[in-house]
Amino acid sequence: MSRGAFPPLRVTDPAAFGRVAVLMGGSSSEREVSLDSGRNVLEALQSRGVDAHAVDGIPALVDALVHGRFDRVFNILHGNKGGGEDGVLQGLLQGFEVPCTGSGVLGSALTMDKIRTKQVWIAAGLPTPKFLRLAPGADLRAAALELGLPVFVKPSSEGSSVGVARVVAEADIDAAIEVARAYGGEMLMEQMVVGDELTVGILGDVALPSIRIVPKGEWYDYNAKYLAEDTQYLCPGLEGADEDAIRKLALNAFVAAGCGGWGRIDVMRERAGGRLLLLEANTAPGMTSHSLVPKAARQLGVSFEELCWRILEQTV
Repeated sequence: MSRGAFPPLRVTDPAAFGRVAVLMGGSSSEREVSLDSGRNVLEALQSRGVDAHAVDGIPALVDALVHGRFDRVFNILHGNKGGGEDGVLQGLLQGFEVPCTGSGVLGSALTMDKIRTKQVWIAAGLPTPKFLRLAPGADLRAAALELGLPVFVKPSSEGSSVGVARVVAEADIDAAIEVARAYGGEMLMEQMVVGDELTVGILGDVALPSIRIVPKGEWYDYNAKYLAEDTQYLCPGLEGADEDAIRKLALNAFVAAGCGGWGRIDVMRERAGGRLLLLEANTAPGMTSHSLVPKAARQLGVSFEELCWRILEQTV
């Protein structure tokens, strides 16, 4: 494992990739972000001579694969239930014997579920904030008081800060209950960490420089991620031994969760004491103008176009 050095490109001829489907859109709650990411990836690959084509959603991809139209897939679907991060797409492509970017069935399915990911990390001796698993219909008020405020309440299997409720005081619990009712499935209640929010991109065996996220508001919500222009991204987010530690932790967490190819690990650093705590893994990170993996890659001299190429060449 490496913390900052890229090997030479393994593929230099775009023809080696054959015909590539850039899979985007889909029907998950993250459809619009995926379309934005997909357009950027498509343009980047085509600019380097790759025979790449947009495909919107899994049903359209299945039709194309049945007719033998593609040799490999660049998956930039986000989320589950029509997204491409929950292992369903990966199993489908494995059956068709068509290579795909990113993690396989195990890593994708596991990390789509925040609760089970945390359970694996705990079993591996990796640090994560205290949490409770809440079954549908659970008493959120009792759980919040048991865990101790402040807490975050979020769907176990959604991403991009979709459906997250922040509970600082008892008065906030009713809003969290409404969020839980809207999603209906298992919820994760996680103790809020006071400190710095960081993320570490992974590309192959390389942990990219960390990014410290400084939103103008109180926390890094959907608006701060994708819409706001005043969120600050400091890269590298830490220095010296602290930076080495967070990259090592992110790589270990990525591998422990069965992930591969590329992805991102989100981490909190406690203000008091500096302890690092793992939040979640993302196996198909965004590739929008606000996205973090491209920002970190640029710190190592890797352009967006080269980043897309390096992700794709892992499928050859």
